[in-house]
Amino acid sequence: MDFKSYRKEINSKNSSVKELVIDFLEKVDILNPKINAFTSITKDKALTQADFIDKKISENSKLSLLSGLPISIKDNLCTKGIITSCSSEMLRNFVAPYESTVTNNLWKEGAICIGKTNLDEFAMGSSTETSAFGVTSNPWDLERVPGGSSGGSAASVAAGLCLASIGSDTGGSIRQPASFCGVVGLKPTYGRVSRWGLIAFASSLDQIGPITNTVSDAAELLSVISGNDPFDSTSLDYPVPDYISSLNQSIKGLKIGIIKECLEHPGLDVEVKTSIEKSIQRFQSLGAEIIDVSCPRFNDGIATYYVIAPSEASANLARYDGVKYGYRSIGVDNLSDMTSKSRSEGFGDEVQRRILIGTYALSAGYSDAYYKKAQRVRTLIKNDFDKAFENVDILLSPTCPSTAFLKGDYSNDPLSMYLSDLLTVPVNLAGLPAITIPCGFDTKGLPIGLQLIGDVLQEEKILNAAHIFEKDANIMKSAPKLKF
Repeated sequence: MDFKSYRKEINSKNSSVKELVIDFLEKVDILNPKINAFTSITKDKALTQADFIDKKISENSKLSLLSGLPISIKDNLCTKGIITSCSSEMLRNFVAPYESTVTNNLWKEGAICIGKTNLDEFAMGSSTETSAFGVTSNPWDLERVPGGSSGGSAASVAAGLCLASIGSDTGGSIRQPASFCGVVGLKPTYGRVSRWGLIAFASSLDQIGPITNTVSDAAELLSVISGNDPFDSTSLDYPVPDYISSLNQSIKGLKIGIIKECLEHPGLDVEVKTSIEKSIQRFQSLGAEIIDVSCPRFNDGIATYYVIAPSEASANLARYDGVKYGYRSIGVDNLSDMTSKSRSEGFGDEVQRRILIGTYALSAGYSDAYYKKAQRVRTLIKNDFDKAFENVDILLSPTCPSTAFLKGDYSNDPLSMYLSDLLTVPVNLAGLPAITIPCGFDTKGLPIGLQLIGDVLQEEKILNAAHIFEKDANIMKSAPKLKF
């Protein structure tokens, strides 16, 4: 169900908002044990918010944009008075003392919090298998992963447990799970959305964005969560456009660049490539001009990312030492042992691995060879994008090299797991906006995602192109049934 359909239910007055929200909560009670999309269900908060909206309706008061819409929140965004765990033992019992800017904006606009969603621990992973709260299942096939790190968010939307979700994207953590789960995922321009209240993984890469059933829903949410924030010095002081009104514009003459390094990559699944090629033909039939472009450093993104992101993570996660908050080990004799034991017991294997990589890359004698060199390559990747946008309006690529893989496929091979972010990571390194939309299904009935990349602050262009494609292709009309 999309926002428009849900609003019809509210406006029909056949059901109160509270009754509609109860329907969602009951569905969560039934299906979440199978999917494990949520780390916590905020039933009391949801019903209180629903009562408030119903009261406004009974008084004929003007409703806000998102009034009554049930939304889930990735469990690395602070929600006041609710546990914010990052799916980690380290923060299993941490109750946030303040509200993140993004969630505060959502509640002001009348959105209703259904619950907090599961993720890879501290957003470090591509499958939601590193969570301390158990693995999340893909609603299209419960034996497969939903992607990550925002796997719980994508699964909650795909399974119909909420209308939309808010995730975070450091190297593809919104777009990759959205692709695996057959929903829409938008990663905005770096700084377009405030990161205040987002528990940091890699500060120069993290960005918050929506996961929805339709492109128009993503545009609505983006309009609410965007904007300058005095609490976040990296947020951009730039007017927020009316993303809704930018939809439905003709894309005739739109120049779409096809990144050849993506379609020619040997790791790209044949069925994914075929679906993308059909999508390119569809864009062409809609009047877009297709242009081949080259981003020579595109495939250097993974190596660059896995130096920069762990380096920033090692600094950001240094605060979890068992002293002021978070997990504290017991039975230790001194501060040094307490810190060491708290971190080794509170962090999972993947988080510890990235902390070690990042600490090494930043250590004396190695920072020039690794971290600083990675930053220089990051600039070259950005320069490639800048050059490409001199000739095209937007860029097109697959979102992921493959469809959703089976649970445990990469449990003992983290390097192969990292390659699932091959096509999304460069966007974060360059700070660009990108959206993924479903463009087909493979022979196993698993969704395939198409990625559209825009220049800085060009969300309107990619949203409009994605919306036109979505309406014309109507991919979900012929979708297989969910397997649960």
